[in-house]
Formats: sequence, structure tokens, C-alpha cells
Amino acid sequence: MAETARISRRGAARWMQGHPWIYRSDVVQPPPAVAGAVRVESEDGRFQGMALWSPRSTISLRMLTREERSIDGAFWAARIGAAAAYRERLAPDATAYRLVHGEADGLPSLVVDRYDRYLVVQLLSAGLERFRGEIVDALRERFEPAGILARHDVAVRDFEGLPRGVEPLYGTVPEQVAVREGAVRYLAAPHHGQKTGAFLDQRENRVRAGELSRGRALDCFAYHGSFALHLATRAERVVAVDSSGPALERAAANAALNGFAQITPIEANVFEFLRAEEAAGSRYDIVVVDPPAFAKRRDAVASAIRGYKEVNLRALRILEPGGYLCTFSCSYHVDHAAFREMLRSAAADAGRPVRWIEARGQALDHPELLQVAESAYLKGAILQAL
Repeated sequence: MAETARISRRGAARWMQGHPWIYRSDVVQPPPAVAGAVRVESEDGRFQGMALWSPRSTISLRMLTREERSIDGAFWAARIGAAAAYRERLAPDATAYRLVHGEADGLPSLVVDRYDRYLVVQLLSAGLERFRGEIVDALRERFEPAGILARHDVAVRDFEGLPRGVEPLYGTVPEQVAVREGAVRYLAAPHHGQKTGAFLDQRENRVRAGELSRGRALDCFAYHGSFALHLATRAERVVAVDSSGPALERAAANAALNGFAQITPIEANVFEFLRAEEAAGSRYDIVVVDPPAFAKRRDAVASAIRGYKEVNLRALRILEPGGYLCTFSCSYHVDHAAFREMLRSAAADAGRPVRWIEARGQALDHPELLQVAESAYLKGAILQAL
């Protein structure tokens, strides 16, 4: 029988409202277990559910189920099967996408991404790590992959008292995997690329940008050129700007993979590039702004907003009349309201009317959990300059 943890009234209320995290400050009686699955009770002894227990983490408990049951191989197989069924209903037009998205799939601290015949996983809590074997078995049974790779080279594992590293869990996973995303192909890097090998959460936004593309296109913060590839399906010329030379080398390889000779990689600071383009009178029919997170902490929000406003202001000024701006922020601490207000202010300072076309977010295979604000990290918008 599983050990028992007791939580405060505040923690129990948070849990019953649908948020799956219980913080250390709300654990009034920790379980004697080292890490793994535990029973959870309220202070008055009422059963609350089963959870993953991480003794060293600020997030001490992560809810799994309100049923009192064994957390065994059958449990993990059923949850992973449900996550897979959801993706099958989405029918993504791609060979690279997210299969398991943590809390939003009832599998807290577990990430599983598919790259063609290979899976890349992240077990991000000590409690979850205890079930590594059962999870790998369930993944093998459900997906029959050629290989499974653990991308555990992430800082969050430090807070769980877990080692970092990249290691094979089953079979072999190559350094590069060619995947398809709608009409384009690109090379994912499961061992060393950002996230688990690519920015899969932008998949649907990239396709949408490609649908709007025409004439001269600009991809700011291009990284490996994923947006640029979709822009090139309709644009006559695409400029892909990034400060990283090695990233642009991968972008050039991706362009060659698709036979896109109209993509021009430029190594430059995006802010400086945009100022120079404005001064030169350059104009584009579509601009994509997809920067890295400017606010990784709450106390960085003000400076992040200034950075987002600057880059969007410059982008708006170089748009042709009727041109589109596809702009994004992956900073969780900059919420949707702040993001929209920043764009309003940038448009006002740009001195031109701007039409709001649509709001964008993370791909549907990265679902948000309504009660977990932390799950809604990616926000975006498509604007049209008039």
C-alpha cells in the first residue's frame, strides 16, 4: 500500500478546483517515501487522491487521480493510450508532434515528442522518474518506436535532485531526423536541438504563416528557419535573420532539403537589422517575429515588454500596406492581456492603423489546462498593416 501525505486546507482546495500541483508549504505531513506515488489526505484525514511525490521539489505533489488505486504499468499504459487517442483525432499533417503534454494529458511532468519513427521523452520530476521502466514499456507497446531518447539536459531536474543528461532508453535515435510538417521538410536534432529537437509548439502557426505568405518575406529570430520554410512555399524571396551562425547553417540545410533557393540567411542582431531596414526604406509583405523568451522571471516583465514593443514597432514600420505581421511571445510571465496591450502601443507608435486578424497560441497537440495558467505560455497574433 502506498505511503500517505497530508496537505493543508488551502492545498486541498486548490487540488479540488482542478490545479494538480501541491507546493511544499501546503504539505503538513510529508510521506516517509523517498519518491514515487503516494496517497494524499486532507488535514482531517479525508482521502484526496493519488499523486507523484518529489521530496526535494517546491512542487511536492502532482495529482494523478482522485481514485484510490495502484499506480502501476496498467495506469501508465491507459493514460498514454488516452493521450495518443487525442492526437489521432487531431490527425496532425506532420511526422513530428507532441504525444504527451504533461498535466494537460493527466501525466504531470512527462513530455513525449514524436520525430517520425523515434520518440524523445522528458521525465521532469523525481516522482515520475520512479516509473521510468513502466513508462518506457507503455510507450514501446503503444507506438512501437525504432528508438526512445531521454532529453534530461534541463535545469528543472536540478530542483528535483535528479541528474542531467541525454541517454538512450530503447533502441537508437540518430543525431538528425528528417521530418515533414505540412508541405515542408526539416531536420530535427533530437540529441542537441532546442526543446526535444525542434519547436513543435509553433507547428500550426508556421503553417498559417505560410498560407498568408507572398512577395518579400522576413523571418526574425529564424533559428533553424522553420518559419522561413513555410514562408518560402508562396513568397518570392525570404530573408531569415538570426544572431547564431550555426543555427543559420541548419536553416540553410533545411532550405536545401526543400529546394528553396529563395531563402537568404543573414547573421545579425534582429533589433539592429530592423532599424537598418527601416532606415533603408525596405518593405516586406509579411514579417514573422518569434523571439526567445524575454522574461524568464517575473521581475523581468517590464524590460521584456520594452523589448517586445521595440521589435514589433520596427516590424510594423517595414510592412507594405496590406502586409501581415505574425508575432509571438513564449514568455509565460507576459500574459495575453499584456501582450495585446504591447501590440496596441507598438501600432500607435508606428503611426499606422493595424487590423487584428486573429489570436494564435500553441499547437493543439500542446493543450492548455484551463485551471493551470502556467500551461498557457505561448501567445501570438496575426496583424495586418493598413
